[in-house]
Amino acid sequence: MNAALLPLVFHPNYSIPFPAGHRFPMRKFGLLAESLREQGILTDENEYTPTPLSLKVLMAAHHKEYVQRFIRGELSKQEEKEIGLPWSEWLVERTLRAVSGTILTSELALQHGLACHLAGGTHHAHPSHGSGFCIFNDLAVAALAMIESGRAKKILILDCDVHQGDGTIAFFKDRTDIIPVSWHCEENYPPIKQTAGLNIAIPKGANDQEYLSILKSSLSAILAEHQPDFIFYDAGVDVHQDDRLGYVNLTDQGILERDKYVIETCVALKLPTACVIGGGYDRQEEKVAWRHSLLHQAANQVWKEYLL
Repeated sequence: MNAALLPLVFHPNYSIPFPAGHRFPMRKFGLLAESLREQGILTDENEYTPTPLSLKVLMAAHHKEYVQRFIRGELSKQEEKEIGLPWSEWLVERTLRAVSGTILTSELALQHGLACHLAGGTHHAHPSHGSGFCIFNDLAVAALAMIESGRAKKILILDCDVHQGDGTIAFFKDRTDIIPVSWHCEENYPPIKQTAGLNIAIPKGANDQEYLSILKSSLSAILAEHQPDFIFYDAGVDVHQDDRLGYVNLTDQGILERDKYVIETCVALKLPTACVIGGGYDRQEEKVAWRHSLLHQAANQVWKEYLL
C-alpha cells in the first residue's frame, strides 16, 4: 500500500442484489467506488478490504440473542419492518462486512491520522434491535472495540447525518469515555429523540450558511471541553437540498465545506479521525453516490494539506 495516499476502505459486497425500486439506494456503495476511481481518489494503492467480522467483537456491543436471530433470519416481521430492509443471506454478508469495514477504518485512522470508509454510519441501530435501515451500529461496535483494546481512552462520535443518531446515543448514554454528538434536523426521524449525548438542533430548511454557522459555533468548543483522543465522523448527505428524507437545504458546496471543516478541525488537533458516509437518499442513485464522494474529496484535500 502507498502510505502517501489517503486510506480508503471498500468491499464489492457493500452493494448486494436487491429488490428493484426499493426506497434504500443499495447500489450507491458500488457507484461511490466507481465515482472515486474516476476522480483518481480511490486506486489499487489505497483501497483496503475488510475481513469477515468477528462475532465476538459484534456481541461485545450488541445483544447476543439479537445478533444470532438476525444472522439466522429469525427476526419477526415487525422487527424487519422497523429495519426496512428485506432479509437475505446477502444482507447478512453485507451487514457484517460493513461493520468490519468501519473497524478497519478506525485502525487505519489510528495508524495514518485519517481514513475514510465507503459505507458505515448505521446510527439508528440500538443494542437489542435495528431501525431505520440500520441493523448493527458500526460506530458503536468500532468505538467499543477501540476502548476495550486500549487504543483510545476517550472517543467523540461526531454525527452530521440529518437524523439524530438515536441508536448510538442509546449505546453510550451511561458512559463518559464515548460521547455521541448529533447535529440533526429536529423536525425529522426518529419521532422520539434520545435526550442523552450532545444534541445540536438544525432548523428545518437550513441553508449552507445557517448550517455551517451552527456547526462552526459548536464544534471547537465541544472538542476543547471533552478532550478526546479519537474521532469518528458520520458525514450523512441527507442534509442535501434534493434528498428525499432530509428537510435541510445544503448544496454540494455546503456539504464539501462541512466535511472539510470537521475533518480539518480534528486533524489540525492531531486527533485520528475515521470517517463513514451515513445516510443519503435519492431515486437516482448516481446522484447520491456523487454526494457521498464529497466526503472523500474533502478528506483527500485535508490529507494533502496536513498529513502528506
